[in-house]
Amino acid sequence: MNPAAKTVSVLIVDDNPLIRELMAQALDPLCRVIIAADGADALLKAVDAPPDLIITDFKMPGLDGRQLYEKLRHREATRNTPFIFVASQGDIEEKLRPLVAAEDFLPKPFFVPDLVRVAKKFVDRLHLEKLQQRAARPGVIQGRLEEMGVVELMQSLEMGQKSCRLSLHHGTQSCELYFAAGQCKDARLGKLEGDPAVFEAIGWSDGEFEIDFAAASDRTNTTRSTTGLLMEAMRLMDEASNSVES
Repeated sequence: MNPAAKTVSVLIVDDNPLIRELMAQALDPLCRVIIAADGADALLKAVDAPPDLIITDFKMPGLDGRQLYEKLRHREATRNTPFIFVASQGDIEEKLRPLVAAEDFLPKPFFVPDLVRVAKKFVDRLHLEKLQQRAARPGVIQGRLEEMGVVELMQSLEMGQKSCRLSLHHGTQSCELYFAAGQCKDARLGKLEGDPAVFEAIGWSDGEFEIDFAAASDRTNTTRSTTGLLMEAMRLMDEASNSVES
């Protein structure tokens, strides 16, 4: 189970019980799931215990998703709660995107892996923020790669537009990645520097990590954005896996 499941709460709002249950089952391994049968039910639950993230259908009888968003934006405790709207592409472009500052939109019809992919980015970022709040040393977060992997760490730092040093330790190996506004600018792993250092470290599945928000580097030796580095690393890993199989 993802360690974020113990710390991050996600409120799922949908008036269709089948879709609601499908979404809840898909996200249960990632976070603590709360369900609401409609906008009014969600409003009461969010006021009583503000969730960390809200995933809501747009069209619902009574209080719809946009009205829920507007009411919660006027409350101090939920003013900054991230929202993900589930709606048709037409409603997203015409009725939601121009009027709400939602973090993301999930077009209908959607596949479960799409829901998990979108939600996981936010759950990982929120989990990282909670670790930062509980850090024993101000400005420093420590943890294990078994709990939050290199990919999740890099995606969370990019989404949060963080500037910091991410130090990774795997057996006798160490890697340092420096981020500026969420972009990995400087990477060092032994004799490797830049993109190759990132590609090597992304394969580490166990070890320790430390994030120091006070550390910075004035060097740039990577050639891609953080997302570009991750995508290229995944491509190289797939290529290597296919080569072994053949």
